[in-house]
Amino acid sequence: MSDLAALLQQALDEVAASDTLAALAEVRVRWLGKKGRFTEQLKALGALPASDRPAAGARINEAKQQFVETIDAAQASLERAAIEVELSAGRIDVSLPGRRPGEGTVHPVTRARLRIESIFTQSGFEVATGPEIEDEFHNFEALNIPADHPARAMHDTFYFPDGRLLRTHTSPVQIRELRKGRLPLAMIMPGRVYRCDYDMTHTPMFHQVEGLVVDENVSFAHLKATLQGFLQAFFERDLQMRLRPSYFPFTEPSAEVDMSCVFCDGQGCRVCKHTGWLEVAGCGMVHPNVFAAAGLDAERWTGYAFGMGIERLAMLRYGVNDLRLFFDSDLRFLRQFGAA
Repeated sequence: MSDLAALLQQALDEVAASDTLAALAEVRVRWLGKKGRFTEQLKALGALPASDRPAAGARINEAKQQFVETIDAAQASLERAAIEVELSAGRIDVSLPGRRPGEGTVHPVTRARLRIESIFTQSGFEVATGPEIEDEFHNFEALNIPADHPARAMHDTFYFPDGRLLRTHTSPVQIRELRKGRLPLAMIMPGRVYRCDYDMTHTPMFHQVEGLVVDENVSFAHLKATLQGFLQAFFERDLQMRLRPSYFPFTEPSAEVDMSCVFCDGQGCRVCKHTGWLEVAGCGMVHPNVFAAAGLDAERWTGYAFGMGIERLAMLRYGVNDLRLFFDSDLRFLRQFGAA
């Protein structure tokens, strides 16, 4: 017990030398833990005569209490210092200019749609919209798509239990506008469409724009001139265009629209599979059955229609190689496009 004063002084010196909370915690364990120095002193009381134990125990507890008060005060002081350091690091200088919040940008698909609308409206076209939940008449029957056509299968189309469906193209808007009887007309129909498909070039929801011109004596030459002018205006370069014979139920004759590759100027590259051509749209003259479904006289009226994917045009214009990037909400990708 003669060493108790020296032990207490050693303990207090260790507390004074501790400059971090972690070091102070080690000192606390070393002196107050199960195998601590003060704990060992209390265990040693059993070796003393019974008459000496109360006085010795009181002295040990007094030294221990002094140590506890000292280490608690040191811990409180270090905690206050740590808080001061944290507050100092986070201090705001109100005299500095404030940080402006980041500005949002127009999504690249929206940018492409607005550009398409601007080009066509400047050419005298109107912009029409229609419901995204359609019936089979407007989505299929009125467009001369028979009941056994593959496009009407469940694996291609999202059906509701009541027989309605999510439109698979924006062509139903053409039928709705034709049935209004406001002829002649020239309009485009941009909007969302839905199909059961998902990979690097397809998504279950995507955007299309359809065009329709109906008047007396409309010809295929008018269609070709319109598409040629649009593609050159959209991509802002002199492009070559070709029409390949194709088949669509709602147009006759029908054609696929190819343009010279915007990446290699028609010389051949990986994007165009070394053909020099990129497929961008489908088109044709409005089928007489479509006019009949809309209650119009196919002998008097003629017209042309075309359709193209807005994401497809955006990918080509902005050099995007995966359609899914448009829908991943990755701000690093979206910030590349800046303000519209």
